[in-house]
Amino acid sequence: MKQLTFSLGLLIFASCATETKREPIAVNYPATAKVDTVDTYFETEVPDPFRWLEDDMSEETEAWVKEQNKVTFGYLDKIPFRTALKNRLEKLWNYEKLGSPFKEGDYTYFYKNDGLQNQYVVYRKKGNGEEEVFLDPNSFSEDGTTSLMGLSFTKDGSKAAYLISEGGSDWRKGIVINTENREIVEDTLVDIKFSGISWKGNDGFFYSSYDKPKGSELSAKTDQHKLYYHKLGTPQSEDKIVFGGAPEEKHRYIQGYVSEDETYLFISASTSTSGNKLFLKDLTQKNSPLVTVLDHTESDTYVMENEGSKLWLVTNLNAPNKKIVVTDASQPTPDHWKDFIPETEHVLTAGTGGGYFFTEYMVDAISKVLQYDYEGNLVREVELPGVGSAGGFGGKKEDNEFYFSFTNYNTPGSSYKYNVDNGEYEQYWKPEIDFNPSDYESTQVFYSSKDGTKVPMIITHKKGVELNGKNPTILYGYGGFNISLTPSFSIVNAVWMEQGGVYAVPNLRGGGEYGKKWHIAGTKMQKQNVFDDFIAAAEYLIENKYTSKEYLAIRGGSNGGLLVGATMTQRPDLMQVALPAVGVLDMLRYHTFTAGAGWAYDYGTSEESPEMFEYLKGYSPVHNVQEGVAYPATLVTTGDHDDRVVPAHSFKFAAQLQEKQAGDNPTLIRIETNAGHGAGTPVSKTIEQYSDIFGFTFFNMGFDELPNQAVLKEFKD
Repeated sequence: MKQLTFSLGLLIFASCATETKREPIAVNYPATAKVDTVDTYFETEVPDPFRWLEDDMSEETEAWVKEQNKVTFGYLDKIPFRTALKNRLEKLWNYEKLGSPFKEGDYTYFYKNDGLQNQYVVYRKKGNGEEEVFLDPNSFSEDGTTSLMGLSFTKDGSKAAYLISEGGSDWRKGIVINTENREIVEDTLVDIKFSGISWKGNDGFFYSSYDKPKGSELSAKTDQHKLYYHKLGTPQSEDKIVFGGAPEEKHRYIQGYVSEDETYLFISASTSTSGNKLFLKDLTQKNSPLVTVLDHTESDTYVMENEGSKLWLVTNLNAPNKKIVVTDASQPTPDHWKDFIPETEHVLTAGTGGGYFFTEYMVDAISKVLQYDYEGNLVREVELPGVGSAGGFGGKKEDNEFYFSFTNYNTPGSSYKYNVDNGEYEQYWKPEIDFNPSDYESTQVFYSSKDGTKVPMIITHKKGVELNGKNPTILYGYGGFNISLTPSFSIVNAVWMEQGGVYAVPNLRGGGEYGKKWHIAGTKMQKQNVFDDFIAAAEYLIENKYTSKEYLAIRGGSNGGLLVGATMTQRPDLMQVALPAVGVLDMLRYHTFTAGAGWAYDYGTSEESPEMFEYLKGYSPVHNVQEGVAYPATLVTTGDHDDRVVPAHSFKFAAQLQEKQAGDNPTLIRIETNAGHGAGTPVSKTIEQYSDIFGFTFFNMGFDELPNQAVLKEFKD
């Protein structure tokens, strides 16, 4: 078995649990009404008794949410160490955090959080001058729930447009300012969704959105994205549709981005979360035609750079691990592409800066970075600060230096200033945090899944943890949408590990760690592979005495919430605690809400065929809670303003569990109010959420007090 060990340390710690049995906390669940709703799929009737909870605008649903929260917080209030956990999270969280700087016009900008600020503040400075606040999202709302979700500058840096989200919603508002005096230029734009902002000179910019849906904007279906051009000084009602308005241009996701030299507009159009068509338009010619680069969605392809009409594209067309190709705008189609940096056995992520290309490869989910010139010659391999995840290799073409970041599971993220000409770098910023990485270690292991596939997993914990089967362990996973889980530091996980906790992250099929083939192996009628990989990870941890059933918790969010829901309904005997967050849990109806139909590439839909319906029904968590089964202690978490994965998924799953659970394990749902899918959540709410999640987890593993009282001595109630 291949192993990779890094970040060695000193401290020896052995966790122990209270062995005496205690009486469980009694829970009286609110009565959840049932309705006689039945759907028919290919002559099969499927009851949906909690359908009414899908109506997020009804008084009945609002009342149900209040009653569920009352019960849940009544339970959490009885956990003796919950406040101590919250205080420790606040203490550890309270350090200055700094994002990597970037240059716009005459200024260098950077994001900074003083410690416990709900939202990061954007600062700037000119040359060696004093730093000043540019944008402070903490002033956008009193409770910190309005967040900054995008910031884009004109090429000369004189104007900026930024997007805000209210209450965690995916719907955004756009505000344009003069950067010198920070004065607002014009009226606020509204109803922007799944979009960035890309400027065309100083005259205006491109953005994307949907028509506002009828009914609930949080749950109503949105499936025709449109690319608009907004000219400064004109009302939004006069914005012109550039692409997506005609029936033949209908796509669920459309993005427009302008080349750095402002010569071209590139348009990406997708029907799902994987695969895109690609078009280009010459912005130097008035009324220039739209030119097709790719007329199908069989690959993920985008233009990353150009010099005049010479184009470099990143693609996985006939290259599952991605490659860079070069062509000319006059002949942009695949039959004219030439390999520039060929595909390798490792997955490619590419960037440009300072007149060079930078290719980051995932080698078993760990970063390796190479630098190339514009002729495709290898300049050097960048020797990274350690074993983990690097990011940010890129900048403007004229930059001779830029900043990159580095982190792993037990090393807080630091930033480095990189010289593109000689490859030398120096540490620009390192966090001052009450956490010593050398006390912890991470080990990468490879285990066998059910069908024999080798799956990597990184296991992190305090040095000296005794492998006695009694270590509280969180197994975290995702496994979908070509998303890769690479090593990164988390304050909440640091608090978990301080208590002797083990944190384990497998790189499941469905993710992108090993390219398109790895992704496809966890989609549609191969989705069970993802659950099997996760189950095998849990079995590995138990067999190797990291933990046991009594001390194992499984956690995941969004698609990872589905992972947890499916795993706990298939193998309720395997874990003590289940923590599904903002999960996709009703697999028969997920595609009927908001942009959910775009996930069909990964999931398939219940309407496409009898076989697909039966497959989805076979693992859909909402439809596989069985009467009389003892499920693990479960804390479902969601937000009442989640318009990505609507909270009805979590509502219906919790209702099924509460009705059918056997035994004493609690099945609770914690519903965050005025919160969405997670992005932009205020720090104060995040701290409260994790003190509840960790408190619930430790308590249901049998702990009457926290394992490492020494760390929390000053934080006791």
